[in-house]
Amino acid sequence: MTNQVFPTEVSTISPPPSLLPPAIPKSERGGAPPVKFVPVEPQSFEESGLESEDLQALILKLLVNRATMTSRGLSETVQLPRPLVTEALEQLRTELLISIKGSAGLEDYHYQLTEAGFERARRLLKQCSYAGVAPVPLETYIDAMQRQSLQNSRLAFEDLQATFKNLRLDPTLVSQLGQAINDGRGLFLYGPPGNGKTSVSELVVSSFGEFVWIPHTITIDGELIRLYDPRSHEAVDAEGLKQVSYDRRWILIHRPTIVVGGELTMEQLDLQFNDMTGICEAPVQMRANCGALVIDDFGRQRMPTSELLNRLIVPMEKHHDFLNLASGRQLSVPFDMLLVFSTNLEPSDLVDEAFLRRIPYKIEVNSPDEAEFASLFVELAQDLGCECDAQAVAYLLETHYAKANRPLRYCHPRDLLRQVRNFCEFHGRAFEVSRETIDVAVRNYFAGL
Repeated sequence: MTNQVFPTEVSTISPPPSLLPPAIPKSERGGAPPVKFVPVEPQSFEESGLESEDLQALILKLLVNRATMTSRGLSETVQLPRPLVTEALEQLRTELLISIKGSAGLEDYHYQLTEAGFERARRLLKQCSYAGVAPVPLETYIDAMQRQSLQNSRLAFEDLQATFKNLRLDPTLVSQLGQAINDGRGLFLYGPPGNGKTSVSELVVSSFGEFVWIPHTITIDGELIRLYDPRSHEAVDAEGLKQVSYDRRWILIHRPTIVVGGELTMEQLDLQFNDMTGICEAPVQMRANCGALVIDDFGRQRMPTSELLNRLIVPMEKHHDFLNLASGRQLSVPFDMLLVFSTNLEPSDLVDEAFLRRIPYKIEVNSPDEAEFASLFVELAQDLGCECDAQAVAYLLETHYAKANRPLRYCHPRDLLRQVRNFCEFHGRAFEVSRETIDVAVRNYFAGL
């Protein structure tokens, strides 16, 4: 039996159950284990891991940008409790760097910079323009990643089947994927294009059904790394979080799945220092911690495959990575993710045996046979409310596949039916699969016909 992948439309998966009882609403998906880590709201600078001077610097830079702010507004911006912000404000007033402009209601005031404060803030902005959520120390981040590690979670066959229900994978393939995910190291997904490798890669981590806490920004002795990226991370939009006491420098996200393709360069695998802001952007593998990093179209990157593997294999085996800060300092960070190489090429043609041995799972995703293709075509047509008879599908297979010596792909039924629907809608016709609409769809979809 072939490994079957049906890349139909994938619906959005609801969030898993609460990690912060009882505030976060429960979801439809079950099976999430108890919470492993919740960032506790700090009650002192010692508990926050920051010095008072760190917060004072943020406040000065914020007041440059916004002229005046209240202690409440500053607390909401830096995401630290008001008592800590008030303590920092009083110290700045003592040093004559800020002054009170006026009352802001009960037990609050509008604060503004003095001339000396403005000069101090300008010097700070030249060093680093970041003025936002207060950072979290590197040591705290490392501890959180270890406590939320994928290595601490295990999947059952039923969990993975539920995740892939819209792809309808063959049970053999589900079993192979589950073994690789529980092993938590790396796997190759290979086979012809159009059979769902990318769809599978993007869904594997969601099967754990868990949330993860990550900090917005990390500090290493004053040097900053921006970790949270809304383009890469899906934040949990839970109204109940507003009533929960936790360290608001952290954000609750779905376990991340970072997908990079042919655009991947070696620079993206290291800290990227921004000269304009004075902070570093986290590399793709650091943003993928406690989730998955998918190297899509492996073998088509700008860098040689051996160079890419040399960069990733050792961190994958040791579960930690070394990164270089702008100051020249090197730091060790967790490398805790499922590393997925997805490729249309044969793995043995890309790398030598020594590299293949270090990637423990090589899973082939095959193309459908005619019976599987026809069954999927008819089922998808019915789901779309389209009239489709067996003779039309037989005509498609005979005329446009067998005679044209064209390979079958699991994505073709979905894509051809879209072409048929668009043609029928444009001409004001009933949505139906016929010889005429099939010919139109094939002519539009396939090149060189």
